[in-house]
Amino acid sequence: QVQLVESGGGSVQAGGSLRLSCAASGDSFSIFAVGWFRQVPGKAREGVATIDTDGTTNYADSVKGRFTISRDNLKDTLHLQMNSLKPEDTAMYYCARHGSYGFRWKGLRSGDAGYWGQGTQVTVSS
Repeated sequence: QVQLVESGGGSVQAGGSLRLSCAASGDSFSIFAVGWFRQVPGKAREGVATIDTDGTTNYADSVKGRFTISRDNLKDTLHLQMNSLKPEDTAMYYCARHGSYGFRWKGLRSGDAGYWGQGTQVTVSS
């Protein structure tokens, strides 16, 4: 059974940094595209960044230049380095794995996710 467990969330002031991690277990991590999504109450879950099996990355316009997604296939771990955080980055952040192995994650579509983590809260104060 696939499990995704996020960590690293917390509260920071605007301009600060956080590094999220997602530990995967239960399946072949390296053959799936993975990504980070976020959600605030009352709004749809939105894509933040994805990384394909060949390392190709895709970012939401709102985080380009500030966030960096990376994966460690030896440790089955996904990371999101978040710098220059803004209050509008406040959300629950979720790690996700694509539903089909070998597929590229196109358009940051949350509907392509096959598995989700439980989420980690990020709060940025002004």
